Amino acid sequence: MILLAVTGLFIGVMNDAANFLNSAIASKAAPLKIIMAVASTGIIVGAITSSGMMEVARSGMFNPELFTFREVMILYLSVMLANIILLDIYNTLGLPTSTTVALVFCLLGAAIAASAAEIAADPTATIADLGRYINSARAMAIVAGIVLSVVIAFACGSVVMYLSRLLFSFRYRRMFNRFGAAWCGISVTAIIYFALFKGLKGVLAHSAIIRYVDENLLFSLFVIWCVSTAVLFFLQRFKINILKANILAGTFALALAFAGNDLVNFIGVPVAGFDSYTMALHSGDTSMHMGALAGPVAAKVYLLLGAAAIMIVTLWTSRRALSVSRTELSLSNQSEVREQYGSTPVSRALVRIAMNIYSVYEKCVPGPLRERLASRFERLPEESRDGASYDLIRATANLTTAAILISIATSMKLPLSTTYVCFMVSMGSSLSDRAWGRESAVYRISGVMTVVSGWFVTGLGALVIAFVVGLVLFYGGNAAIVAVTLLCGWLLVRSNLRKNRKAAENDRQAEDPQNMDEAVRSTIDDVATTMRQITKIYYRTLIAVFRENRKALKEVVQQSEELYETSRERKYGLMAMLARIKESEMNTAQYYVQVVNYMGEIAKALLHITRPCFEHIDNNHEGLSNEQVEDLMKINDEVETIFSRMNVMLQRNDYADFDAIMELRDELFESIAEAIANQLRRIRTRKTSTKANMLYLNILSETKTIVLQSRNLVKSQRYFLEHKTRQI
Repeated sequence: MILLAVTGLFIGVMNDAANFLNSAIASKAAPLKIIMAVASTGIIVGAITSSGMMEVARSGMFNPELFTFREVMILYLSVMLANIILLDIYNTLGLPTSTTVALVFCLLGAAIAASAAEIAADPTATIADLGRYINSARAMAIVAGIVLSVVIAFACGSVVMYLSRLLFSFRYRRMFNRFGAAWCGISVTAIIYFALFKGLKGVLAHSAIIRYVDENLLFSLFVIWCVSTAVLFFLQRFKINILKANILAGTFALALAFAGNDLVNFIGVPVAGFDSYTMALHSGDTSMHMGALAGPVAAKVYLLLGAAAIMIVTLWTSRRALSVSRTELSLSNQSEVREQYGSTPVSRALVRIAMNIYSVYEKCVPGPLRERLASRFERLPEESRDGASYDLIRATANLTTAAILISIATSMKLPLSTTYVCFMVSMGSSLSDRAWGRESAVYRISGVMTVVSGWFVTGLGALVIAFVVGLVLFYGGNAAIVAVTLLCGWLLVRSNLRKNRKAAENDRQAEDPQNMDEAVRSTIDDVATTMRQITKIYYRTLIAVFRENRKALKEVVQQSEELYETSRERKYGLMAMLARIKESEMNTAQYYVQVVNYMGEIAKALLHITRPCFEHIDNNHEGLSNEQVEDLMKINDEVETIFSRMNVMLQRNDYADFDAIMELRDELFESIAEAIANQLRRIRTRKTSTKANMLYLNILSETKTIVLQSRNLVKSQRYFLEHKTRQI
C-alpha cells in the first residue's frame, strides 16, 4: 500500500499539474523553472496547511462498522490499484480528468464488491441490503457537480474573456496603463479569496478573519480590491509587469489549493489503511469491525510533507505532466497549429449552427458597430507573440474566473472539480477570444467533446475497474492480491517508460525553428535522422515480410506512422516560421520548404509500404514466392547502398559524392524495371497469388518513390545550406 501510495502521488500530479501550470506556461509569464518553483512553493504551503479531508476515504462512500479489518484492507487495496490504473490511462491519452471523481467512484466500486461478498456469505441477506453498506449520496452529488461545473465554467469563461478583450483588445498596452491596476485588482481579490476559502480553509476555518469575511463578504472584498489596486498601481509606476506577477500569484494559489484539498485523493486511502492496521494491531483481533474509522481524523504532518516532496519531484521530473497540459493548450492556442483531434458530425453541425447565428448577427447589427467590435479582437502578428499560446490578458482572465468559481462553490459547500472548472474556463475564453476560427473550430470542438465525454466515462470506468479488482481480490485470496499487484506494477512501469520516451521525443519535435538560423541547425540533424530511420524501417519491413513476422511488421508500422506524424508536425511549424522570416531570406526559405516537403513525401511512401505489408500478413494471406524474395533482396541491397552513401554525405555535409549516387539510383531503377518485367511473366504463368502480386508491385512502386524523393531531399538540402552559407 505504501508503494501504491507513492505511485498514486506520481500519477495524480501528472494529471492535476495542468490545472495550475497551464495559464503561466501558455502565456510565457515567466521561464518554466520560475513557474515550477512558484508552483512547488504553493504545494509545500498547501500540504502543510492541508485540511486533511481523510473522512472521504474512511467513511464517505461506505459504512465501515459493517466490514472487518481484512475486508476493509482488501477494499482499500482495490481502490488504490483501480485508481492508479484509471489515472494512468488518462495520462497516457493526454486527457485531464478529476482525481476527486476517480477516487469517489473507485471507493464506490470497491465498496459494492465488498458488500456483494458480505451479502453472498450471509444466507439471510439479499441484494436489497446493499443500501445498508453503501453511502451513494456523495457520488450523486459529485455527478451533479460535474454537469454544473462544465456548463457554468464554460459560460463564465466566455463572458469574462469577451468583456476583457473588449476593454483592452490585443494591443492592450495603452489602455492597460489606465485601467490595468483596477482590473488586476479584481484578479488579485479573487485569488486571495480563493486561497483563503479553498487553499487554507482547513487552517483558517474557525479563525476570526474567515468569520468576519463570511459575515461582511461584499465589504471585505471591496477593501481587498482597493488595497490590491493601490499596491498594483504603485508597482506599475516602477515599470513592474503586474500582469506577470498576477499570473504567478494565481499559479501559487491554484497549486496551494491543489495540495491543500486534493491531497486526500492520493494519500487518503493509504492513510486510512495504515490506521486500520494500527487499530487491528493494538486490539489483536484481525476479525474486528472497523467502526472506529468513522471518527474524526487529522493527517500527520510528516505524511503531508512527504507527499508534498513526492509531488514536487514529479512536477520537476515528469514529462507526462506537461503532456496533459498540451491537450488544453492545443485546444486554446491562438496560433494555427496541427489539430490533435479529428472532425466529427456533431462538431461540424455545431460550427454550421454558429455560422448561421453569425449571419443573423450580421443582418441585425449595424456595419460600423460590427467593425468597431471586430477591431477589438484583431490579433497581433505571429512574431509579436514570441511563441506564446495566448497573451497575458487571457491568462489572467482564466485564473481569475477559475478562482472566483471555485471560491464561490467552496463557500457554498457545492461539490465541483478543480480540473473541470480550469479546463472549461480555458475553453470558454479561447472561444470568446476567437482562437476557434473557421480553420480550427470543428477540430477543437471535437477535442472538447472528447475530453468532456471522457470525464463522464471516468466515473463509470472507475466503478467497474474497482468492482472487478475487488471481486478478484476477495475471492482469489492472498495469491490474487500478489498477482494483481505485480501485474499492475508491471503495466505501470512499462507504460511510464514508453510514454516518457515518447514525451521526450515530442519535446524535441515540438521545438520548431523560429528563424532561418535555427532552421539550418535543425534541418541538418532532422534530415540525417530521418534518412537513418527510413533505412532501418525499410530493411526491417522487407525481412519481416519474407519471414511473415507479424509482430515485427506491427512495430515498423507504428514507427513509420510516428515518422509520418513528425513530418506533419514539421509542416505546421513551417507555416509559423515562414511568417516571421525576413525578406532577404525568402530565396533560402523556398529550399527549406522543399526539404520539409520531401521528408513528408518520403515518410508517406514508407507508410504505403509498411501498412500493406502488415495487413497482408495480419490477414494470413499467402507469402511472397522465392523468386519475389530474391528480386526484393537484390533491390534491398541496392537501396541500402544508396541510403548508406546518402547518410554519410548528410552526416559529413559533403556532397561531392552526389553524382555517383545518381548513377546508383539509375541502376536501381533499371533493377526495379527488370523485377516488374519478371513479375509480369510470373503473373502470366499464374505461379503466385493475386494478393502477393499486388503487395510485391506496391513495394516496388513505393521503393522507387522513396529513392526518387530521397534524391530530391538531398539535392534541396545541399541548395538550402549553400544559399544560407552565401547569405552569411
